[in-house]
Amino acid sequence: MNAPGGENSGVSEMGTKSRTQSRRAQGFSLIELLVALAIMALLVSLVAPRLFNQVDKSKIQAARAQAQSIKTSMNTLRLDIGRFPTADEGLSLLTEPPSDPAVASLWFGPYLDGDLPRDPWGNDYIYVAPTVDDAGRTTSPRVLSYGADAQPGGAGMNQDIGA
Repeated sequence: MNAPGGENSGVSEMGTKSRTQSRRAQGFSLIELLVALAIMALLVSLVAPRLFNQVDKSKIQAARAQAQSIKTSMNTLRLDIGRFPTADEGLSLLTEPPSDPAVASLWFGPYLDGDLPRDPWGNDYIYVAPTVDDAGRTTSPRVLSYGADAQPGGAGMNQDIGA
């Protein structure tokens, strides 16, 4: 006769333990995987908009810094040749010598390392040459990025950014 806790009860406990251990070795069930994916998707949906907002802000800051750097280079050019580039010459005067021999002899560029940079959205910077207003005052030149939409005006990511 087998008493409780005798020989046979030890066999059944071992059989249960080995089945539990083998089930754990098999991996996760489909439901467990779906729950984990749902939790990750929820976290991504909460965090992603904040990350993209930071990327947008950094593009605006980068455009502002690049525009200011280009304007600083234009001030150096003005010290050498005695004037800012005309609307026809544009920003290319910072990297290429002028065609006028009198001005070319005063040009000690290039005033930028490499080519003209593009704004963070891949567009060219816009140069607004100085003008004389009705009172006879000369305006300052401007360097602009039209933002993400590459159109004048706008708000947020589409705002004009410049120096």
